[in-house]
Amino acid sequence: MPPAPAAARAMPHFRYLGHGIGLRPEHYQAVLAEADAPVDWFEIISDNFLVPGGNPRRVLRGVRERTPVVMHGVSLSLGSVDPLNEDYLRGLRDLAAEIEPAMVSDHLCWGSLGGQYAHDLLPLPYTEEALRHVAERVLRVQDRLQRRILVENVSSYVAFRQSAMTEWEFLAALCARADCGVLLDVNNIFVSAHNHGFDPAAFIAGIPVDRVGQIHLAGHSTAGALLLDTHDHPVCDGVWDLYRMAVRRFGQVSTLIEWDDHIPPLERVVAESRRAAAAEAAALAPATAEQHASG
Repeated sequence: MPPAPAAARAMPHFRYLGHGIGLRPEHYQAVLAEADAPVDWFEIISDNFLVPGGNPRRVLRGVRERTPVVMHGVSLSLGSVDPLNEDYLRGLRDLAAEIEPAMVSDHLCWGSLGGQYAHDLLPLPYTEEALRHVAERVLRVQDRLQRRILVENVSSYVAFRQSAMTEWEFLAALCARADCGVLLDVNNIFVSAHNHGFDPAAFIAGIPVDRVGQIHLAGHSTAGALLLDTHDHPVCDGVWDLYRMAVRRFGQVSTLIEWDDHIPPLERVVAESRRAAAAEAAALAPATAEQHASG
C-alpha cells in the first residue's frame, strides 16, 4: 500500500484493545475451552508461529476468530550491524497477512552478530550514529511489512560510556525519524532505573504521548544488587505505581501482562490482567471526575 501522507502520519493513532495476556502453550487448552475469551486480547511471540501449519497455528486461528491478537517479535535485531534477515521479515509479513494483528512490535536492541543469534536483547549505545542506524532499519522494516511497528524499551544491566543521550531521548528521537510507535515496558523501566540509578518518572515524562501504542507489565527477580527482567512473578507494587503514573500521562493504552516462566494457571494470569484494568480505571478516575465537574 502507498505510504500515508505526511499530515496523516504526524499523529499516530493506536487502537485501544483493553487488557490482554500472552498466548502461551501452557494455556492453549484452557483458552480454547472457554466459551468466551477470558481477556480483551492476546499477544503472540511472533517467532513461535512462523512455521505454517501445526498446532500453534491451529490454536492461533481459533483464538483469532474471536479475539484481537498482536504480534510481538524478538529477532528483528534492530540495532545489529548484520543485514536485516529477509527470510524472517517475509515470515512476519505472511503471518501478519493471515491473522491481521492489531499491532506488530519488537525491541530496541541488538541480538545477532555475523548471522549468529545471542538469544538475548542487548542494549545499544545511545549515540547519534546508533540513532541514524536504527531509524534507517525501522523504516526498512516498516516498508517491508507495510505497517507501523512499535519499538520496546528493554531492561539492561550495563551502560555504554559513549552514550550521549538517555534511553528515553533516544526513543523519542527514533519515533520522530522513523515514524514508529513505542511499546512502553513499565517493568523494564523499573528494572533499568534500579540498575542504573535514574528516575523512572523522567523516562515516562520523556516519551511523546501520541507515540505509545502498548504497555507491558511483568514481574522481575533479584540477583544481588541487580533486578532481572524474568517475567516469572506477579507485578510488584513499585511497577503498579509506575503504571498508574504512565496511565495518567498517556491515558488508556492497550496493556499486557507478561508471564513467561513459572507460569501459573490461566485464571491467575487473567486475574493479574484484571488488576491492571482496575489500576487504569483508578488512575483515570480523578481526571474523569474533574471533567464532569467542569462540564
